[in-house]
Amino acid sequence: MALRTIPAARGRQAAHYDERKRALEQLVYPALGDMPLATLRRSHIVKLLDQIQDRNGDRRADLTLAYLLKIFNSHASRVYDFLSPVVRGMGRYDDKARERSRVLTDDELRKIWAATETPHPYHALIRFLLLTGARRNEARCLPWGEIIGSDWHLPAARNKVGMDFVRPLSRAAIGILDSLPQIDGGELAFSLDGRRPLELAKPKARLDAASGVTGWRTHDLRRTSRTLLSKSGIAADIGERCLGHKLSGVRGVYDKHQYHAEMAHAFEALAAQIDRIINPPAPVVTPLRNRG
Repeated sequence: MALRTIPAARGRQAAHYDERKRALEQLVYPALGDMPLATLRRSHIVKLLDQIQDRNGDRRADLTLAYLLKIFNSHASRVYDFLSPVVRGMGRYDDKARERSRVLTDDELRKIWAATETPHPYHALIRFLLLTGARRNEARCLPWGEIIGSDWHLPAARNKVGMDFVRPLSRAAIGILDSLPQIDGGELAFSLDGRRPLELAKPKARLDAASGVTGWRTHDLRRTSRTLLSKSGIAADIGERCLGHKLSGVRGVYDKHQYHAEMAHAFEALAAQIDRIINPPAPVVTPLRNRG
């Protein structure tokens, strides 16, 4: 049995399965896909991870390792004599050492917004992420069917925390969606053909060059949105709910209010805050009276 013939183990979230399958097809199968499992050694996995680390970075190498581990564990649960070549200590990414706190400054936000003025699904995605605080793949894989009226109904299968989440959209966010072409037969909003999610690496590099803003990641937009919600005077609990976070402890158990109206107000406040940053008011100049 060859590696590529083992099913890419399905999990609770379909979007994660699709992402895992694409990663295997792009990064793993070309190098190891046809190798019989009986001859697959830990050294083969290490060499593959080295190559991915060099080309795509530590984080991508570790994601690929996690996908392989899931496949091998699933296969080992069905075949009694299979020994996984993946062991502890093979990861390349140190979460503690690389914990991020990057928030875009007002000046960086203005530059990125200006560089995304040209109509393009990727530019629209960047603005939409800022206006909604959504996770990257929640928006990137957004099907039109999840938009009902002015609400975005994110199902548990696509939500990292595994719960249905209704996100009220601001008028500015709805305007972004209205600017996107709806391609016949295509279900995805942020896509070039309506069927495949956007590839992010190359457009991100072009955006960095056009805006002059570097050293940021797409996930930093979510942190920036959360910070701007607080700057807009939104209560912490509502800000967390806007990002789709669950309330912890006893409150999370007993408080089942959906806070839809409160989140709608918060997202409008976020849009207004971004607009004030993008279009700062002209300074008020008081003319001096001539006393001569």
